[in-house]
Amino acid sequence: MAKAARTTRKSGWRTGGVIIGALVVGGLLARWSPVAIVLAAIAAFGIALFVLFARPVPALGLRSRASGFAALGVAALLVTGGGIASANTGSAPTTASEPQSFASMPTSTPKATPTPTPIPIPTTFETVTEEVLITFEATTIDDPQRDQGTTAIVTAGANGVKVITYRVTRVDGVETSREVVSETVQVAPVNEVTAVGSKAPAPAPVPAAPVPLVQQGGNGCDPNYTGACVPIASDVDCAGGGGNGPAYVTGPVHVVGNDIYDLDRDGDGIACD
Repeated sequence: MAKAARTTRKSGWRTGGVIIGALVVGGLLARWSPVAIVLAAIAAFGIALFVLFARPVPALGLRSRASGFAALGVAALLVTGGGIASANTGSAPTTASEPQSFASMPTSTPKATPTPTPIPIPTTFETVTEEVLITFEATTIDDPQRDQGTTAIVTAGANGVKVITYRVTRVDGVETSREVVSETVQVAPVNEVTAVGSKAPAPAPVPAAPVPLVQQGGNGCDPNYTGACVPIASDVDCAGGGGNGPAYVTGPVHVVGNDIYDLDRDGDGIACD
């Protein structure tokens, strides 16, 4: 009886050791890798089923169907130890005893391709000034004090300057439009004034009478004539003409007074020419 009690006590310690060892191994495998505990549980269940429904495996100490049930218990203990370890670490391992349905399995949701946000084209505005030349105008005035055909600049011409302000629009650095904002005359132009003479030229001087050959009023010559001696008589005609005298004179004769003898028929101041 004492021997039987000793054998029963020994078997109890062995069974307790197997249970504790299975739980510890399951916990260690679960902490090391969830896949390892799953593989170990599947292996233990497979061996147990093989012993129960096929044949014993003496190499593993499984010589009867009772040992197959014991293997099933070990597999359950491995899963239990793994579950306890996973609960303590906050993650429960996936085991063969806890199959997941397709509804509970996470599925990957296809990510929508984001629509690219268009990059705005930079648009800038700036103020630009430009100086423009204003050309002076040329005018003329009449100057009666200046001789005809002559000119003189009275006021010298000078160009002016106008400042134009633009509002320039640039898109991506390229100018696209230009708008006039203001125009200011910075320097006014000075018109050029030229005087044009309109004074008539003086008349040509009358040529001086030639020196008379016979002094007028002397030796019986009429003082109204010079150049030749016109005798003092009742009538004097040009020699060679159609007059009937009684006195004659050979010209040319210059009339310097009254043509009392009507010698200058054409009135040019020279008679008997």
